[in-house]
Amino acid sequence: MEKTQVYLRKEELVALRKAAARTGRSMAELIRDAIRKVVLKTSAAGPVAIWDGKPKRTSIEHDSVHDEL
Repeated sequence: MEKTQVYLRKEELVALRKAAARTGRSMAELIRDAIRKVVLKTSAAGPVAIWDGKPKRTSIEHDSVHDEL
């Protein structure tokens, strides 16, 4: 690991300190975790759906599949 410095606005620093105290984690750990989740996140690849055509029911009606026996 390498050490670096970051300039934060007052409200960002206050929020970071509160989050660290609330979670019991260090500010550095929260920053590293945020970088992994936002900057280093893997991009979605491949298909986003496994069906073709118009859906037969909406997400609100998802349990209706059990009515069709």
